[in-house]
Amino acid sequence: MLSRLMPQRYNVAAGLLKPYSARCLFSRTECSAEHDISIDTSALSRPEAHNHGKLPGKEPETEMAKHIKSIIRFRGGPITLAEYMSEVLTNPQAGYYINRDVFGTDGDFTTSPEISQLFGEMIGIWCLTVWQQLGSPRKMRLVELGPGRGTLMADLLRATAPFKPFISGLDVHLVEVSKFLRLQQWDKLHCHGLPASTASTTEGHQTGTAMPSGVQVHWHRSLHEVPDDLPTVCVAHEFLDALPVHQFQKTERGWCERLIDVASDDSPLHFRLVLSPCPTPASRLLVDRRLGALPFDQKAAMKGLEVSPQAMSTAGDLAKRVATHGGAALLIDYGRNRPYPTSLQAIREHQFCGLLEQPGKADLSAHVDFAAIRQGVGESQAAATCHGPISQRQLLQGLGIEARLQALLKTADADQADMLQTGYLRLVGEGASATASVQGDGRQKGEQQEREAQPAQEGMGLTYQAMAITTEDAPVPVAFGE
Repeated sequence: MLSRLMPQRYNVAAGLLKPYSARCLFSRTECSAEHDISIDTSALSRPEAHNHGKLPGKEPETEMAKHIKSIIRFRGGPITLAEYMSEVLTNPQAGYYINRDVFGTDGDFTTSPEISQLFGEMIGIWCLTVWQQLGSPRKMRLVELGPGRGTLMADLLRATAPFKPFISGLDVHLVEVSKFLRLQQWDKLHCHGLPASTASTTEGHQTGTAMPSGVQVHWHRSLHEVPDDLPTVCVAHEFLDALPVHQFQKTERGWCERLIDVASDDSPLHFRLVLSPCPTPASRLLVDRRLGALPFDQKAAMKGLEVSPQAMSTAGDLAKRVATHGGAALLIDYGRNRPYPTSLQAIREHQFCGLLEQPGKADLSAHVDFAAIRQGVGESQAAATCHGPISQRQLLQGLGIEARLQALLKTADADQADMLQTGYLRLVGEGASATASVQGDGRQKGEQQEREAQPAQEGMGLTYQAMAITTEDAPVPVAFGE
């Protein structure tokens, strides 16, 4: 992490991040060091405390903005985009995901499980086929990273309930940092157990029994807390995109890092993007690591680079789990099979907004570099391999989504049929013409009653990609074959 850069040495001009002075704050020896960096800060100026009051022309200052300013002031200079993203999304007190429902029509974005029950049902079929490929073990752990409202897991358990040997051997573990969302997941899964005051800790509900399946459900703050002693199937849907990213820009001084600093008083925003005057510890570690895995022509063409070391590390951890006790991981997210120069974006009320606007009030997410995920698996040195990425359309069609749709339509009324068809097209379509507006209140009876009414939007079939991680000697997972 970059330490103590003077914020007054940067400016944003003509859309490019440039320092006022090309002089590096590190000595020549320090800038070329490969390992430990020692920085003499005794001669650096100490900027005055940032004004937390509302200045004329400034947007309202959120609690998160105050918190970020205090970090920058304490550090004596800018922080990385990765730290900014981590604080904005998951800070225990004011993080975006921590204390409210961000999903659906009344939230900021909608995920595939909220669009149609078909999605969770198909993921359930995928998990069932992996279990069969493993030899139908008597016990298997099912892990979901970032379960949202719990809709995907609820649909998965309902769809696989008729397969008694499968469902009776499941041990479900949900990795969720938000206490608010844990409670929603508890309700969505119709969990029974001890009263909340005794079934929970300061971090929220820890264990419950999902009904009517009777499956035990456990909550954790991180994957490392999940036991690693059984064959495991892990599902991560729109999880990797929320993991922090670093961004780097190629300059005549080398690969410099984009950082977050406090904006000037005449800016309408409280923060601004600045560029480090020379390579940072993060750029030294991550740029060579990521570019070293690229073909020469692709590497030479890169002028900017976005890297999520946490996503790569997560992929490596999943590979080790799979290799140790058997199983598979299914990763689904929007992205592509090569790196991005920049992709980090902010979304509020289903619209894109400025990356630095109202921190803590908008979702931050980055497109997933699936080639980096594959690299993370390889670097783990686990006896695991990757399949894909393939499009979400190919995954769902390979799992039989069309046949399931036709079966549901046979007993659906007109409103239910419209919702099912609209949801199907959203999941596998590729453009706005593939969808239609939902009429009326957009709700259905029965199991579809809680689905969110959605306006016409572009299909997710090609934008979203899926990758599977299995042991090296495992059969190719369903839908990932030729």
